[in-house]
Amino acid sequence: MKPFATLLERLAFTPARNAKLRLLRHYLDSTPDPDRGYALAALTGDLKLRSVTPSLLRGLVAERVDAQLFTLSYDFVGDLAETIALIWDSEADEDIPLHQAVDLLQSTGKSGLPAAITALLDRLGASQRLAFLKLATGNMRVGLSARMARMALADMGGPPVAEIEEIWHGLTPPYQPLFDWIAGGARPENAAKAPFRPVMLSTPTDLDQLRALDPTEHIAEWKWDGIRVLAINDGGIRRLYSRTGEDISTAFPDLIEALNFDGTVDGELLVRRGAEIASFNDLQQRLNRKTVSRAMLASHPAGLRVYDLMIWQGRDLRDLPLSARRALLDAADFGSDRIDASPVLDFTTWDDLAALRASPPNPVIEGVMIKRRDSAYVAGRPRGPWFKWKRDPMVVDAVLLYAQRGHGKRSGFYSDFTFGLWDGADLVTVGKAYFGFTDEELRQLDRFVRQNTTDRFGPVRAVKPELVLEVAFEGLNASSRHKSGVAMRFPRISRIRWDKPAAEADRLETLKAMIG
Repeated sequence: MKPFATLLERLAFTPARNAKLRLLRHYLDSTPDPDRGYALAALTGDLKLRSVTPSLLRGLVAERVDAQLFTLSYDFVGDLAETIALIWDSEADEDIPLHQAVDLLQSTGKSGLPAAITALLDRLGASQRLAFLKLATGNMRVGLSARMARMALADMGGPPVAEIEEIWHGLTPPYQPLFDWIAGGARPENAAKAPFRPVMLSTPTDLDQLRALDPTEHIAEWKWDGIRVLAINDGGIRRLYSRTGEDISTAFPDLIEALNFDGTVDGELLVRRGAEIASFNDLQQRLNRKTVSRAMLASHPAGLRVYDLMIWQGRDLRDLPLSARRALLDAADFGSDRIDASPVLDFTTWDDLAALRASPPNPVIEGVMIKRRDSAYVAGRPRGPWFKWKRDPMVVDAVLLYAQRGHGKRSGFYSDFTFGLWDGADLVTVGKAYFGFTDEELRQLDRFVRQNTTDRFGPVRAVKPELVLEVAFEGLNASSRHKSGVAMRFPRISRIRWDKPAAEADRLETLKAMIG
């Protein structure tokens, strides 16, 4: 397991994307089966192990380490797995194969798991203990996406990443048929029906960049605030995949039942009540469910707004120009009122489109998509054919209230920030953000937290309500689950307002007035 531990450490502290790919490819090239397959599954989130909870780990360390010492150490380190790995009292440093650790977590019963974990931790050195605990909790946090992992596989000299992604959903760890295929063997047989096909992504743009393009060579459509999906009916086998290839069919049985067409379509998953498109907050209540109640199906019905046809009635359309695919899309019969085509916008100049973008007909719309009429459907993010022009983010000035230590390479910094707005004479928490700032700004924020702490709650510090943060966010919904009554979407710190007194931060009623 030492090579796996080294890989995790290097990935966590390597920011460059291409360097991460080289590290992973070297590991996959040099590591024997089945260890490399289990490592790959762990990094892509596809390794299903018996759940090891924080409370279980806290119980184990409580039997070995003084409680006050552990509390102080955890407060300093900020990451439970890393704290246990460092403080665990053992001088051993065996090199346990990764597949043995996986087998322990898969085969040990619930009652025997604490003793088995303790025995294994006693045999490992600190770096391996950290790798094992990350494996056990499923908390990798090394900055490597599932797509990047599949790109590293493609770099090994076998099939291209698009073909690997098409069969990925049909594979199970440790992926021996996949590695055999990469080495020149046969394509895995279990990928014949309802394959995932990589989606085509867009690049951000703005009005200044658009002025260099000919508007007559492009079409535009609304960018809906749902989640991008592939919907497939392949010979009666129906699947719904997220854009990263996750099979989310079980969470949306109502939409699966409505897939009464023959083909593969690219679209936006939404909650639809008749003609009304609901907010992303409503859709979020349907996501990540293994089962859906009848009440939820009735109150939050799923729908699909189709952007493009990839496979239609047995014909692969991806090499056709968008204009031809769009004509077929507009004429398509999807066989259900839950599914329709995303409408094309009527514009002549980029200023016309800017006016439409500035005043969309529905608050669920988060901008416009712009696509070349002659563009083929190409997997990945080719630069040039498709653009997204999102609406300007909403912004409020909020007061920093709490800070929590980060994880991985941020474990030495307070990097997760909770902020609030004024409600009368009180500050009410309205959100949490952990990105948007530069490395230098992170150091400045961390310094402020340490110098202005008023209370501590484990890894969390309360701070003097003096620092104002400009917080940008993409959407806002009313929410009964939050004390403030609102929920932000994708909040981020866009600026530190060292110049602004906390008394001049925004008020809760200002934020609520932004709800569409």
